[in-house]
Amino acid sequence: MSPTVEGPTHASAPGAPSAPVLAAYSYCEAVTGAQARNFAYGIRLLPADKRQAMSALYAFSRRVDDIGDGTLPPEVKLARLEETRSLLGRIRAERIDEDDTDPVAVALAHAARRFPIPLEGLDELIDGVLMDVRGETYETWDDLKVYCRCVAGAIGRLSLGVFGTANAGGPDAARAGEYADTLGLALQLTNILRDVREDAANGRTYLPAEDLAKFGCSEGFHSDRMPAGSDFAGLVHHEVRRARALFVEGYRLLPMLDRRSGACVAAMAGIYRRLLDRIEREPEAVLRGRVSLPPHEKAYVAVRGLSGLDARTIARQSARRRF
Repeated sequence: MSPTVEGPTHASAPGAPSAPVLAAYSYCEAVTGAQARNFAYGIRLLPADKRQAMSALYAFSRRVDDIGDGTLPPEVKLARLEETRSLLGRIRAERIDEDDTDPVAVALAHAARRFPIPLEGLDELIDGVLMDVRGETYETWDDLKVYCRCVAGAIGRLSLGVFGTANAGGPDAARAGEYADTLGLALQLTNILRDVREDAANGRTYLPAEDLAKFGCSEGFHSDRMPAGSDFAGLVHHEVRRARALFVEGYRLLPMLDRRSGACVAAMAGIYRRLLDRIEREPEAVLRGRVSLPPHEKAYVAVRGLSGLDARTIARQSARRRF
């Protein structure tokens, strides 16, 4: 039998990855760079071992999302998702060989031995995509939060397993997972606002039904114009305020991270906050197409994150709240 993806306990420093593992990580980094430009922009600020682990997490998550977003019949999607859950079980049980033909499994197995990654978060992601496949809708924000915690909050907690916390003895350190989860919710709600037209074309509506009714938007978003009498801008501004409150809470994670991990999170979150600003300024833009940032603006956000400015600002705000 070929050697399994071995590594020491999380308490000790792992040795250099073998050639097959490095090849697996390279594959995951290529997937990340090609399919997740915002995410890739942030993780390039990390040291190699953390960047590799985050790429493995992304590549596995992308596989789950692609099953849910693909054109296969629902029953086939359900079967594929359960197969993916079984693969996750093999990874958790350390039953992946280094020369396994699935590079994502090889990379994730190594990353999970290198860092204390809570792999159950990927089970939650699968649960969230199952909700998509089954066509679930959400009556209230509390209902939608359950979905968002599965598909985004869990990713925040998984990422924290890679990042670690720089001040484990700090007064708020025990809440790091909560803040990571909340920041994931902020990113996901921003995604939902950005993608309302694309999601509608795929037969999905994520915004809470009670919010849609309140602003006269229950008919959905199938064109670049809303029905007479609807207040689409009011709906968007309502959700933007909700997302901003989540960002404020989630950003309290930043001072708990080391400099480069904090820069990574600040870059990714900063990009989405700027997307939120654009959506707030011109709500109807999301009905015409996907709102995005130009590369130079993403670069500015990355530099700001690497400078530690966002982390220092949040730390000062948190200190003022405690006293």
